[in-house]
Amino acid sequence: MEQIRKHFEKNFVITDQDWQIFSSKLVRREFKKKHLLLKKGQIENHLSFIEEGILRFYIEKQTSDLTFSFAFSNGFVSGYNSFLTQTPSSYFIETLTKTVLWQLTFEDLQEIYRATEIGNAIGRHASEDLFLKKSQRELSLLNQSAQQRYLDLFEEQPELLKNIPLKYIASYIGVTPQALSRIRKRIS
Repeated sequence: MEQIRKHFEKNFVITDQDWQIFSSKLVRREFKKKHLLLKKGQIENHLSFIEEGILRFYIEKQTSDLTFSFAFSNGFVSGYNSFLTQTPSSYFIETLTKTVLWQLTFEDLQEIYRATEIGNAIGRHASEDLFLKKSQRELSLLNQSAQQRYLDLFEEQPELLKNIPLKYIASYIGVTPQALSRIRKRIS
């Protein structure tokens, strides 16, 4: 839990009283590798901070899944559009490694907003974090080659090579596994 406080304190000051209220709502949960955290059609009820683990966001397709995002330790994870609107998700979130999350329910987050001075700043920080990741992803798809997206991904998250199957990385950068093999050969 201290990991979360340190993460927030990089951006703003949290009083002990506000931290007590906020931390009392957090629930620590552990998930095994390949656990479906959110299924298509479910309503997302949690905003989670990732203590450890890697997660992927994907859409099921007939021939293969389309991976469109990853989430990593010291970041937030949520089916955020479903969370905000409290409507069914159109995608899945799956753990790729053993994962430890600190979770807040939608109702508890609303209570934190009402009961603390820092609540809105925490909520804004989480939503900005999720928004920036989404925006960066969209811009990379529009402006970069598959090879550059691959290189950027590993510059930002070098542990990916060990923990994420190449078929998911290929899907994420928008190429076939065979094309990813050619990219990897070119840059090695």
